[in-house]
Amino acid sequence: MASPTLSDVAQAAGVSYATADRVINNRGNVAQKSIDKVREAVARLGYVRNVAAANLSRKRVYRLAFLIPTGSNAFFRRIRAHILQTADHFKADGIRAQIVDVSAFSAEALRDGIVDLIRRDFDGVAIVGLQSQLLETPLEELRDQGVVVIGLVSDLPQGVRSAYIGIDNIVAGRTAARLTGMAHAGGPGKIQTFVGSMEARDHAERLQGFCDVIAADFPNLTVLPPILTKDDPSELHRATISALSADTRVTALYNVGAGNRGLIDAIGKAAGSRPFCVVHELVGHSKQALTDGHIDLVIDQRPDVEVNRAFAILRALIDDRAPPPLPDLMPTIYVRDNLPAETLNDTMEA
Repeated sequence: MASPTLSDVAQAAGVSYATADRVINNRGNVAQKSIDKVREAVARLGYVRNVAAANLSRKRVYRLAFLIPTGSNAFFRRIRAHILQTADHFKADGIRAQIVDVSAFSAEALRDGIVDLIRRDFDGVAIVGLQSQLLETPLEELRDQGVVVIGLVSDLPQGVRSAYIGIDNIVAGRTAARLTGMAHAGGPGKIQTFVGSMEARDHAERLQGFCDVIAADFPNLTVLPPILTKDDPSELHRATISALSADTRVTALYNVGAGNRGLIDAIGKAAGSRPFCVVHELVGHSKQALTDGHIDLVIDQRPDVEVNRAFAILRALIDDRAPPPLPDLMPTIYVRDNLPAETLNDTMEA
């Protein structure tokens, strides 16, 4: 049997084709009685709206914005590059994407950036979020205007976004802890952790997962209070030198955020044997540090996959469809033996 058409729906509902089209495509100016008739006919016939055809006939353009932190962070350079590449790939499908800069780890700056979006004409936005009540009111206002809002990499307050695209950061932190504990082979030790900001949900959750596993399964290890670095390489460099020169011998380092160039430089210049070291995100300098033996593990969240998913989910939600079924996004663990031949950021840095 042929699939029911919009003409079939209009005939079954006893309305004109134009009326059925307005109801199906949410164009308004239709009496509630006619809306109910069309929806009943849709359900009875099993009609499925052809979104691609509707968009083609209307020459639909999807206007997307990505709010990304500024700074020298190599991970976010990698994110930015993939957003631009993906937007260019989907240009023929009517997708337009704009990157909006916001100051890193500033709830006030992120709030102002969201407020600015309210005055602009976007269909969907992906935001590298923070956990702050300052964001809730402007996000609610943005959604009230019909704009689809999703969290990317680091989540937003859950009540004011439609989806989150990223890894389970508690799992990432637990993974780092498990491998760090195993590296100590039952011996005692002290672990120095570094955090960009506790307002960044991804950072806070990684640290929580890490501490939970060490406390439960490796009681011979002590997690020292985290040092806040704002993902600044120079801050992380100073903090690493201080940790390595302290009277208390540190046996492991774990950075939950970015700024790893400073940590790697400090380790490379330190005398004697180095502590076991785990960082996040495979970029040019962390890949080289694995090769040179300055660090042991990189936990990568695959930002290219996250960006691809953000485009797909924003488009589905804008079209008022359910997001496509997707498996959980699991982090990838890299050691010096399984490094890919090239990362996107290697090419960008070159």
